[in-house]
Amino acid sequence: MSVHEEVEEHVHHAEEPFDKRVAGTMAIVAALLAVVSVWGQHLTTEELLLQQRSSDQWAYYQAKSIRRYVSETTRDVVTQVKGDPGVVKRYDQQADKYRKDGDEIQKEAQGLQDESKHTGTRAVRVHGGEVFLEIAIVFSSLAILTKRFPLFAAGLASALVGIGISVSALLL
Repeated sequence: MSVHEEVEEHVHHAEEPFDKRVAGTMAIVAALLAVVSVWGQHLTTEELLLQQRSSDQWAYYQAKSIRRYVSETTRDVVTQVKGDPGVVKRYDQQADKYRKDGDEIQKEAQGLQDESKHTGTRAVRVHGGEVFLEIAIVFSSLAILTKRFPLFAAGLASALVGIGISVSALLL
């Protein structure tokens, strides 16, 4: 039975004021849980996409490094055979260009990697809040079954902690 179906069942069968209060609270917590869950999945997807872009940049950096190496090697060979100085200069310029390009690509790749880590940290925080919201629903369900206010209070406390942890991801 899904969380939504369980909450609807509790609201429908609630006859006492305590049961109605707990069931209504559970409905609100379930809605918050749905929002936090979707947000956490969005952050996780964003983290993976950023990591992929970073990997692509590192591969591009490697390709530029290989081209630089080939240009330097060719320059050295042409220099050794006492080839045309214009050819040596051309390979020297290419090597410098590839080195400069590589430095820029490396900075971009590192930036994407850092952004991915940051987004991953936020996703973990949101998923942590999600756990506390789920625990709040469990405590509230137990409160309805046992008619115990302390379980309802524990559910409310857990929900508040979950909301706090989730919202704190915005501050990162």
